[in-house]
Amino acid sequence: MNPIGNPIGPGRLILVVGPSGAGKDTLIAGARTACAGDGSVVFPRRVITRAATAAEDHDTASEETFRRAVAAGQFALWWEAHGLCYGIPSAVDGDISVGRRVVCNVSRTIIGLARTRYASVVVVSVTAPPHVLKARLSSRGRASDGSHADRIARVVAVGQGLDADVVIDNVGAPEVGIGRLVAVIRDEVSA
Repeated sequence: MNPIGNPIGPGRLILVVGPSGAGKDTLIAGARTACAGDGSVVFPRRVITRAATAAEDHDTASEETFRRAVAAGQFALWWEAHGLCYGIPSAVDGDISVGRRVVCNVSRTIIGLARTRYASVVVVSVTAPPHVLKARLSSRGRASDGSHADRIARVVAVGQGLDADVVIDNVGAPEVGIGRLVAVIRDEVSA
């Protein structure tokens, strides 16, 4: 971790947060395509203690391997949710130190830590109504998602007091939300 009072910068960390099923991965994938070739924007792959699927772009680690990586300082940010461990590789610190914009799908529970650790953080909350979230979760057919009811209930529990800079209501065509996220990445929308 960085020393207190010396946040990592001058680059910017863009945290994409929201409940399971809101469409964060869809928006991030579209933004990655829109920003292809722009070396100033980085989309790091998360490490998750779950087998890889077509629905989510991530690296997989066993829980034991993940915990060793945490102890070795290999994650800039990490958290646990839904019985799984998630981590953002520490390489993002170097990217932010040289002025890049780093876009990550993270848990809402680590926003406070990220705002302390980095000089410039923009929180983009991706939302959708509960019935849309439930339908999207059901369509995944991913047993490792656990209880859909528990995930929907977490929307209220974790979402209270969320300090989002930008909110994307992701219920229409994905291109609309993707365009909004790209505008945030490129500083075309004020946070």
